[in-house]
Amino acid sequence: MLRFLIFICLAWSVSSDPDEECHTFTKLNFPNILVGTSLKVRLLWYTENFTCAKLIDSVLPLSFNTTKKTTFVIHGYRPTGSKPVWLAELIESLLQVEDMNVIVVDWNRGATNLIYSIASGYTWQVAEILKETIDQMLANGASLDNIYMIGVSLGAHIAGFVGQMFDGKLGRITGLDPAGPSFNGKPPNERLDHTDAQFVDVIHSDTDALGFKESLGNIDFYPNGGSDQPGCPQTIFSGLAYFKCDHQRSVFLYLSSLKKDCNITAYPCESYRDYLDGNCISCGAGQSRPCPLLGYYADQWKNYSKENDPPVTKAFFDTAGEKPFCIYHYFVDIMTWNKNIRRGYISIKLTDQDGNTIESKIRHEPATFQQYQQVRLLARFSQDIDQVKGLSLGFSTGPVLWPKYKLRIIWIKLRSITHPEKPQMCRYDIVLRENDEAAFKPIVC
Repeated sequence: MLRFLIFICLAWSVSSDPDEECHTFTKLNFPNILVGTSLKVRLLWYTENFTCAKLIDSVLPLSFNTTKKTTFVIHGYRPTGSKPVWLAELIESLLQVEDMNVIVVDWNRGATNLIYSIASGYTWQVAEILKETIDQMLANGASLDNIYMIGVSLGAHIAGFVGQMFDGKLGRITGLDPAGPSFNGKPPNERLDHTDAQFVDVIHSDTDALGFKESLGNIDFYPNGGSDQPGCPQTIFSGLAYFKCDHQRSVFLYLSSLKKDCNITAYPCESYRDYLDGNCISCGAGQSRPCPLLGYYADQWKNYSKENDPPVTKAFFDTAGEKPFCIYHYFVDIMTWNKNIRRGYISIKLTDQDGNTIESKIRHEPATFQQYQQVRLLARFSQDIDQVKGLSLGFSTGPVLWPKYKLRIIWIKLRSITHPEKPQMCRYDIVLRENDEAAFKPIVC
């Protein structure tokens, strides 16, 4: 009997060990939202087990490995008090892609308020608490080079404030659609800035509403121009999703990069219009540097930076409306010999050896075709094929029935930008009749 009692006591003491207890993100309810919450920051630490977090209090746990890379995940405004829907997937994906410490900065008490300005007013205090934790890590052998911060919305500016406290020596900050309200028009010391870390990358997905429009990082990514995202609701009748879908898309695009379903490639450019017009070819095949990748591997871009490069680079790309969001890009070069100028739209179909077909309609604006002048177009496909065996072209000047114009093509060249290792395909001497599709077999240039 005595042995049994001793066993029960030992078992209870082990199970009640706070270092072994799994902690979860703070959950709040409707009364908390109405009354509002004061700031309380909890640091949830994940290592190998992405389903069980240990709580970091005022002192780092003895088992915390400071030689590992440490990634802080900082959420933003939480008007409903709920756990971020993307949080568990992000933790798991980060731990699968690299052996690291992941620390979720749970400041739900503070971020949950009906009045947004109250939540945004806590951002500097959250940053001060994180600085204390990082100071402890540094005292125990950590390096600022190995500190990575991923900030969502308000969390992006919190990461920037932490970076300022360390004079921009943090290894990296990723801002996922940094919050615009309360921060638009603010000077660099009052928001995220490219000087806040050794490398700062930003994804802008809701620049016309909840996000920050202007450049903030060393490289700023603008999916679909940075505002309306495909697949998101277009009317207010969709409820809460109408307000948050564009804003949250930045997080899901980042998640896609971790899963490596496909590499989302972006193109440095001055504007989205230039990108659509196919004028952004400063990277990729035949250039001195590759095109930047979105998300987790964006920091590879800094390995190719040059002394005379601007401190901030804008990069544009398009996405599909569903996971994994990838779009496959081809440059299409056309030389025509019509005596009269033709203005119209081109559609392209590519077919592989098995008969699978993909299509792109280049219709953001009509292209102008002049005699002996090269026209470069950017074709975007939601899927890709291994080898192009068939090519179909369509030409249209608009919704007219008569007369039907002809477009006389001297040559057309097709080159994959997403997969530059693929051979460039060509075809010569083609006549396109308006609204009629012309199919032919291309040859390697």
